[in-house]
Amino acid sequence: MTVIKQVGTDDAGMCPSRLVLEHVTSRWGVLVLMELLDRPHRFSELRRVISRFGRTVSEKMLTQTLQTLERDGLVHRDAKPVIPPRVDYSLTELGREAAAQVTALAHWTAERLPDVQEARRAYDEARDITSRAS
Repeated sequence: MTVIKQVGTDDAGMCPSRLVLEHVTSRWGVLVLMELLDRPHRFSELRRVISRFGRTVSEKMLTQTLQTLERDGLVHRDAKPVIPPRVDYSLTELGREAAAQVTALAHWTAERLPDVQEARRAYDEARDITSRAS
């Protein structure tokens, strides 16, 4: 079954749907979408919350991720003309749909992690036995 249909290509020659899939499932894209599903966040707050997952996202990387998701129509950037400047990030309706899908996959991953770890162990053991026999 083919899920991704090639409708054309972007500047880099990649199928547009595959490019969006890469944006949504990137290391930081997943975390941004999941965090914004709960509520809007300011940039520094979002950076701090994402960093609790064990890796600190740089300002540059978070900015690039937010810009990419905004360009794809998944994130809304609300810049308020106040001093000091205040910028809030939230999900669009399209972004809420994507975040729900990513969140479901994250929950499945957490639930099935013991099975994946067992499969890895069995695979590694089988490869170890095969290499010793060679």
